[in-house]
Amino acid sequence: MSTLSAFNRFTDNLSKQEQLMPVLFVGHGSPMNGIEDNAFSQYWKKLAKEMPTPKAVLVVSAHWLSKGTRITAMDFPKTIHDFGGFPQELFDVQYNAPGNPALAKETASIIKSAEVELDHDWGLDHGAWTIVRHMYPDANIPVLQLSIDYTKGPQYHYDLAKELAGLRKKGVLIMGSGNMVHNLRMVAWDRLNDDEYGYDWAKQINSTFKEMISNGHHDKLIKYEQLGKEAMMAIPTPEHYWPLMYTLGLQGNKDDVSFFNDKVVGGSLTMTSVKIG
Repeated sequence: MSTLSAFNRFTDNLSKQEQLMPVLFVGHGSPMNGIEDNAFSQYWKKLAKEMPTPKAVLVVSAHWLSKGTRITAMDFPKTIHDFGGFPQELFDVQYNAPGNPALAKETASIIKSAEVELDHDWGLDHGAWTIVRHMYPDANIPVLQLSIDYTKGPQYHYDLAKELAGLRKKGVLIMGSGNMVHNLRMVAWDRLNDDEYGYDWAKQINSTFKEMISNGHHDKLIKYEQLGKEAMMAIPTPEHYWPLMYTLGLQGNKDDVSFFNDKVVGGSLTMTSVKIG
């Protein structure tokens, strides 16, 4: 079958989707969540069972930054172990989900604000596979990643996300993967297992973020630098916050908003996650 024929067959199948797919922002936290059976991974499994089965998953991960925008376009993306100092068991994980070059091409074509490069080198980093392997353990659903252009700001990413809205109508689960509060320099490493422990500033700004998300105050979240010192402590660098912009940019007027895995880890990280739709 030619590439064009495969592309046409894929888009024809997508057009049959009747139910609008939800959109997620997932706090991914430690890579160890990829192999641990804990409260976070258990909810990821539960969530997958509650949602319609997607025809594909498109992840915007904090761990793929690029100059310009790229999308994985290979048949089988590799599992990237982009971390160090963890048990060998974690490095042994191979999540062998297929990619989908036709969907990559379709996605690149609907983004008009940027020239999207079809990428054949990246794969699935831990912002993607540590979550998706719990949600879809059979690895039978195509998974792609869209990179984050590190030369652009929150407004750009929010606006780009809106161009992806049509994929929700075609059965694609779009997921931003990062952490709303992510200050590794201030982590209390001796309190990682105490999910009630959090610095006051982290709890305060996390509550502010949730309130603004619930009330649709996306403009304030885009301009997070204006939210005071707590926001700047929560977001010392923006890469774990940018994926939230992709999730919020896809919110429609009729979408419900709910939160899950709403926990503080190590004082200065939050796993707070969002389901839209």
